[in-house]
Amino acid sequence: MTEQFRVDASAPVEADGEVPAGLLAAFWRYERALMADDVAELDRLFAAGEHTIRSDVAGVLVGHDAISAFRRGRGGAPKRRVNRILVQVVSEDAALVVAVVAPLTGGSGSQTQLWQRQGDTWSITAAQVSGATPAMDSRVWRSVGSPLMRAAGSGALDGETVAVKDLFAISGHRIGAGVPAYLAEAGAGHFTAPAVSALLEAGADVAGIARTDEFAYSIAGVNPHYGTPPNAVVPGALPGGSSSGPASAVALGQVSIGLATDTAGSIRVPASYQGLWGLRTSHGAVSTDGVLPLAPSFDTVGWLTRDPHLLHRIAETVIGPGAAVPAQVAIAPDLLAGIDEDAAAAFRSGLRTLVADGRIGEPVEVTLPDASETFAAFRTVQAAEAWRAHGAWLRDHPGAVSGAVAERFAYAATVTPEQEQASREALARIRAEIDHSLDGALLALPAAASAAPAANAPGADIDRVRTATLQLTCYAGVLGAPSISAPLFATDRGPLGLSLVGPRGSDAALVQAAAALAD
Repeated sequence: MTEQFRVDASAPVEADGEVPAGLLAAFWRYERALMADDVAELDRLFAAGEHTIRSDVAGVLVGHDAISAFRRGRGGAPKRRVNRILVQVVSEDAALVVAVVAPLTGGSGSQTQLWQRQGDTWSITAAQVSGATPAMDSRVWRSVGSPLMRAAGSGALDGETVAVKDLFAISGHRIGAGVPAYLAEAGAGHFTAPAVSALLEAGADVAGIARTDEFAYSIAGVNPHYGTPPNAVVPGALPGGSSSGPASAVALGQVSIGLATDTAGSIRVPASYQGLWGLRTSHGAVSTDGVLPLAPSFDTVGWLTRDPHLLHRIAETVIGPGAAVPAQVAIAPDLLAGIDEDAAAAFRSGLRTLVADGRIGEPVEVTLPDASETFAAFRTVQAAEAWRAHGAWLRDHPGAVSGAVAERFAYAATVTPEQEQASREALARIRAEIDHSLDGALLALPAAASAAPAANAPGADIDRVRTATLQLTCYAGVLGAPSISAPLFATDRGPLGLSLVGPRGSDAALVQAAAALAD
């Protein structure tokens, strides 16, 4: 493959003994392949097998196949020059190599590799990457401050920090909605959304404005303009969206609270993918004034945290204690038919453990309206409202959004008033049927149809997971009810949230009930 720039192989070498023959040549082959994003050569230079290790600040990858998949999906490594090489000779067939590097973007970093030789071939069996620490990861953040806005009061959230999804009005700042052309035309506002003000008045600081998928019309977490925020728990996987920036900021430990929106799963899905607590609130429980809409019939404001007790404090502070939740839990086995087998197995096993431990009673089985019919009606109304919100602007700005989001808006433009009305009538019927079936019980279901897909997964696979996930998450939207994703389950590929859907108005109590399961 063509190199992006010439690799200078003149860095000085310091060794505690005689450097084994062929080691440095293999090292420079690796460096050239890395800078050229020659994935095939990099695959050859990493040892085959399931015990090869690569780690960086985002996490640990184990096994040659996992490392290769990550490398194929990242789009190349940041360009750098090697300034110094240190070698510790372990044996004539093994050595530890530390390369001190200077990224072209500034700063310094290092890469530590354990090389082993079999015959005449050197290969890496373990690697640790330490890059220069960025002042701001632009995949996660659009704007940051120290802080961006200071707390306006004191209370239950003293000392907490907030990442605000790029849909909320903040005085003196623009709304970008994940779309560069929209941001370029936006004016700085003179109004702060009540959902932001409520956190400031309770003692929290706003650290910055975090990324979202284009117009929040996605649950993947991919933004082609700014890059995909990292999944802090599953390296190389999608972070989940559309609240991708706030979710990654919380999971990475950069803030304690993510202020976000959830229309069809945009809080619950990234919470599930990254092992966070995420609450979609009851419809209307938190003001959406000053929040750029997607589909107002379903848009809600909510929060992401690493700790359930913080999430409970937020809900009680912003909404109040609200209604109680029932002790009875219900499950709808038919909803598991369309999800990944490992997710279904993790959900069933996790529930059995909760029952065996006495943390919940034996769930009752219920039959809910057909998932594909429910999602089809939800999708039609959502699309019609999304086109009303953004269609005129999109017509005036062709090409401003791309990929799957562009396809969704193209479909939205075709929804007729008759189709929208028929779907609204269907949703009213479905909502009544769900209420009747649950009879006041908490609905338990997986928060997503799978663990986080790989960022480089084929588009068809991501779309399949999206559809299966939305067939789970749309029930809370149809009900206008609160729904939490609690990081209680796991698959071999990553975390899986337990979602509980509670009665309308039971937001804080729902969080408390979920927290009790974790405790």
